[in-house]
Amino acid sequence: MVSQTTDATFERDVLQSPQPVLVDFWAPWCGPCRMAAPILEQVSALVDGKAKVLKLNVDENQSTASAYGISGIPTVMLFSGGRAVKRLVGVQPAQSYLQALQTTV
Repeated sequence: MVSQTTDATFERDVLQSPQPVLVDFWAPWCGPCRMAAPILEQVSALVDGKAKVLKLNVDENQSTASAYGISGIPTVMLFSGGRAVKRLVGVQPAQSYLQALQTTV
């Protein structure tokens, strides 16, 4: 299941995570973001226990979105060991997210 993260919890949820984390930078008004949501739910189920998938609403959490230079959504970033290691912009097939995770899991 895809959970939420916020500006307040991002460091704990993502940067301090012992597991790799895919973060979906999204907004409720974004049509492509809504298209990506079920794909990311599928990815989350497939990697359960090995990696996490989180969502960050860019409208409500502008500090984190700005810090990572998010200018278009959906943007999904892969974090591992507290570092951003991959960025995927736009709706991607599940396989793209899974391939990105294979380098870290």
